[in-house]
Amino acid sequence: MKTDCKNLPPTADGLPSDCRKWAMVCITCAISMAILDGYIMNIVLPTLAHDFSISPSAATWIVNGYQLAIVVSILPISSLSEIIGCRKIFLWGSIMFCITSLLCAFSFSFSTLLVARIFQGFSASAILSVSVALIRRIYPKKQIGRGIGINAMVVSVSAASGPSIAGGILSISTWHWLFSINIPLGVTAFILGYRFLPKTIRDKSRKFDYISAIANIITFGLLFYTLDGFAHHSSMVQIAIQAGIVIVVGYYFIYRQFHITPPLLPIDLLRIPIFSLSIIASICSFIAQMLAMISLPFYLQNTMKESEVATGLLITAWPLAAMIGGPIAGYIIEKIKPSIVGCAGMTIFSTGLFLLSFLTPHSTHIDVIWRIAITGLGFALFQTSNNSVIMSSAPKERTGSASGMLSLGRLIGQTTGTTFIALLFSFIVKNKANSVSLLIASGIALVAAIISISRLNKGKPKE
Repeated sequence: MKTDCKNLPPTADGLPSDCRKWAMVCITCAISMAILDGYIMNIVLPTLAHDFSISPSAATWIVNGYQLAIVVSILPISSLSEIIGCRKIFLWGSIMFCITSLLCAFSFSFSTLLVARIFQGFSASAILSVSVALIRRIYPKKQIGRGIGINAMVVSVSAASGPSIAGGILSISTWHWLFSINIPLGVTAFILGYRFLPKTIRDKSRKFDYISAIANIITFGLLFYTLDGFAHHSSMVQIAIQAGIVIVVGYYFIYRQFHITPPLLPIDLLRIPIFSLSIIASICSFIAQMLAMISLPFYLQNTMKESEVATGLLITAWPLAAMIGGPIAGYIIEKIKPSIVGCAGMTIFSTGLFLLSFLTPHSTHIDVIWRIAITGLGFALFQTSNNSVIMSSAPKERTGSASGMLSLGRLIGQTTGTTFIALLFSFIVKNKANSVSLLIASGIALVAAIISISRLNKGKPKE
């Protein structure tokens, strides 16, 4: 008799092995398309600007609109998942991602494409906000690190390989096909998810906090819009007005979170020392990652005079190393404390970034590849162990909020890193900006390593 995977009781300790593998294929397909679409469009922005007769700055909103939609909706959707269930949110997100991808592929104007991309971002948020929560339900508690390792590997590989995949597609077809490739992934995720994803704990008596959701959207949306404007030298008067609104609404938002139970912004989870330290370490790691991922292509092309194709191939060493490091870390943290593995991973990552900062115009491809491989390996080791601590330290009934905070930490880190490097490129001589960025990234990674090891005396994660 076949196991009815989706109707197992929420208290069951993971799925049977025959269900588990297909559930993870489902999660992998959905995460891949959600992460890829955040990176795959960068390479086609000049083409979009030409096709729609718009400025390059306007074209960047095809990327910014997608990211901003995820940022403002990740916490509200995470909160909603604890009311109606992570499984339902994931399935709706997968099918809506397919629909919005079709709308993007058939867009006939810039405004149509932008609106479709924003709603595609909301769909991605639904997937990313609950994926790790579902992994916690898919694997037995003793093997949760394996699932987290696979997830970290998929996120890292998808992010790093986005430009290479885009280049391959554009070499044989038009930009419309960048969206069309999502359809088979999304359909596969929905079908497998409907059949194999388990039900999760729900709080049917809880009411969704619409006021906090609106305050969250204004706070985070305007915050990152202001940071982007500051990095691109917008009017200081406009930036000051926006910052003032962020402070006022943000204060009200945080004040409200201390007086409602459970809060939309999981203040209750942030009071857990090991949880809050892990979120801070995660933010630091993604700031360092973005500093490296943006500065490296500039250095390889402008200083070492590599072509775009060669640059993509050289950076591929990062996701390849992550493919090895993520699953290995998942097994290691079953034997060694995740805080130690996380510290080791960030130390390796910091070392790789430090070594990359000393590349010269005469460095060989081998010099570049082994340094990038070290960074990819260290980053994967850290993400697997750190994410495991984040999810394990939260009560089971709060896994939706924990998963949402994990994704929000990644977005905060990446957005901060992008803003930081834009400022560095503005105020530092171009031929030095890349090396300085990598050195700063190395220092920030070292801070994450110190935070990771400091968790050893903060108690064990909850089962």
